[in-house]
Amino acid sequence: MKKAIMKNLSIILMIGMIAVFLTACDAEAVLVNNDDIFPTENPSIEENSDDENLNNTDDETEEEQEKGDGTPFNNGDKKRVTVRGLYLTASTAGVRLQHYIDLANTTEINAYVIDIKNEYGTVGYNSNVPLAKEIGAVERKYDIDKVTKELRENDIYAIGRIVVFKDPILAQNKPEYAIRNKDGGLYVFNKVNWVNPYNREAWQYAIDLAREALDRGFNEIQFDYIRFPDGRRSDMVFDHKDDRESYKVINDFLAYARQELHGEILSGDVFAIICESPEDREGIGQYFEHIGENLDYISPMIYPSHYALGQIINGVRFPKPDLDPYGVVLNTLLRAKARYEKVEGHTPIVRPFLQDFTATWIGQGNWQRYGAEQARQQIQAVYDAGYEEWLFWDPMNNYSVEAFKKY
Repeated sequence: MKKAIMKNLSIILMIGMIAVFLTACDAEAVLVNNDDIFPTENPSIEENSDDENLNNTDDETEEEQEKGDGTPFNNGDKKRVTVRGLYLTASTAGVRLQHYIDLANTTEINAYVIDIKNEYGTVGYNSNVPLAKEIGAVERKYDIDKVTKELRENDIYAIGRIVVFKDPILAQNKPEYAIRNKDGGLYVFNKVNWVNPYNREAWQYAIDLAREALDRGFNEIQFDYIRFPDGRRSDMVFDHKDDRESYKVINDFLAYARQELHGEILSGDVFAIICESPEDREGIGQYFEHIGENLDYISPMIYPSHYALGQIINGVRFPKPDLDPYGVVLNTLLRAKARYEKVEGHTPIVRPFLQDFTATWIGQGNWQRYGAEQARQQIQAVYDAGYEEWLFWDPMNNYSVEAFKKY
């Protein structure tokens, strides 16, 4: 009898010990998972631990990292934002920022494109890039640290715009970087000098500004004027010219940017007409299927007023494109989508620039006044084409705020 009692007690004790052991294992597993969520500053886990739970956690972390953030290059810890934004000049960022913060806090607007270096070559903030100071490009219009801090505190996505090859300040102060004419002087197109896209020192200037902007709080860099100038190529003289096609020169710059700004979110503005025209028919170095190879986002500037009268887009003829913003945007994006569907490998996310300005200069009867209705039509066209992000452009930054959904 006593032996039976002792045997039963032994069994009960053994069951209890097993239960405690299993509970302890579960508790350890919970702590490991909590460390994933709230990591310690000085983890004490050895690198070669063979604990099954730790190995499973590492596998999950690697899987999550491979999954990425949804941008084509899965830029590390960078958060992808579904952008609905506006372009702001450096001056606007300096004197009207609060207005646009309030706008973002009360509407669907959640991002701003702000000039780092504009098409005049002006660097609009207190830059410490040596070349910007040397050539006198710095003209402080806003406090970059204050602006990015306020945008970040209001959960507004900040995109820094850098105009690359249209830069009269750099061209005039560093003529060895510039496109020249046949007489040896600086090439001029529409009263503006351009930088030579073959010149790698000019590339580095744009990269140095981009790195500074990112380090001081911008979330993304948007390159603009990533092209050769308009005009007759026979009138242009390029130092260091080689046998690369023009579009490959532009692509090589963007590949260099990707290399030097590894892990960052990069975008680029392009002519909208390249979504329609084959290869580099415009002769500016923008080949639709290739120019986005090293970009996370591409922004065709789909301004209806900029299309020629009678332009055919996606098989549809537009006698007066400015009068049909919905049709122009929709068909440009449908054409872009159809072309990208045939591309094997990398394609960027399409995030178009839309028109919110009135183009009176295109001739009476050819233009209309753009306001909230025209803006809404373009937004709807973006969605109907199967895209979800957009930006608006107005050089004066007077936007049709009634077009944007209120919160």
